[in-house]
Amino acid sequence: MSEFIHDLTEWPAFRWDHERVAVPLAAARHLQGRLLGRMEALGFKIKEEATLRALTADVIKSSEIEGENLDADQVRSSVARRLGMDIGGLSPSDRHIEGIVEMMLDASQHFDQPLTQERLYAWHASLFPTGRSGMHRITIGAWRDDRTSPMQVVSGPVGRERVHFEAPAASRLDDEMRRFIDWFNGPGTPEPVLKAALAHLWFVTVHPFDDGNGRIGRAIADMCLARSEDSAQRFYSMSAQIREERGDYYRILEQTQRGTLDVTTWMEWFLGCLARAIAGAQTSLSDVIVRARQWERLRDVPLNERQRLVIGRLIEGFEGKLTTSKWATLTKSSQDTALRDIQQLVERGVLVRDAAGGRSTSYSLAE
Repeated sequence: MSEFIHDLTEWPAFRWDHERVAVPLAAARHLQGRLLGRMEALGFKIKEEATLRALTADVIKSSEIEGENLDADQVRSSVARRLGMDIGGLSPSDRHIEGIVEMMLDASQHFDQPLTQERLYAWHASLFPTGRSGMHRITIGAWRDDRTSPMQVVSGPVGRERVHFEAPAASRLDDEMRRFIDWFNGPGTPEPVLKAALAHLWFVTVHPFDDGNGRIGRAIADMCLARSEDSAQRFYSMSAQIREERGDYYRILEQTQRGTLDVTTWMEWFLGCLARAIAGAQTSLSDVIVRARQWERLRDVPLNERQRLVIGRLIEGFEGKLTTSKWATLTKSSQDTALRDIQQLVERGVLVRDAAGGRSTSYSLAE
């Protein structure tokens, strides 16, 4: 028996126990429907904020799975700019973050467009705008060539590495990816949510790029999920849930890639993870509603950019007490400007002075 499924004679003829998968599939689909129905009953601003939060989490958490931590404010600002959202106080983003956001949004916002080799190349180039992964130069916008060594996923100290997975040889990639893309763009079978699970597994098993395969594989799954809902609006983050369950994710992936082409266990895990992602979104939606209503209350209050920035921080959950010094630091303004901004908001009933006075005067949002 081959060590990895991609070397099996019948590869890639995946199969699964439809009866075992039917129950978790129905549960995930039910939760999808409930969430979408609940969102339809809410206003545009609330749906917009929920989408912004979900997409921001998707970008941040998908990178965290690979051990890369992105600046949350930069990611949020980049997503908002690309979606044409007015959130105030947008932070400039470096080109690396812009590239990751561009790739993730192309998958979810243009879910109805075909997946092509050129599109995958463009996604890969967006992830690595400098042509490097860390300190290492990699092949960008093209399949890997394995010039230095086979593509392996390893862990452990040098000299005692453990090989978790070895991908198909580079010489196979043209045929492998042509077959995957043809299947992905083909008739709508299997069921769209099951297709998300299978597409992710298939892509990361072929592992066609030098780096970035996990993030692109999760973007492909998100694309399938958007197709399953026929909507570009995202209200939950599969990547955020995978990040929470990263240990289980890697274990089930390795187990599946070393097993047979019966992928029932992988399908069950993916569907369960999806259900937990949607359930988590249902829980956090109440925060989105509260914050959206706070902004709605301020709809007719004239605010400058500095005021919108700080109020946004307060609504999101500002740590500590808001003072004129902190205002000046956040808005990169003088103490006099900070005090003037604050006094205007106090007069308009947006902020209130906290009980302590003097040098320790601080302010909070009015109830």
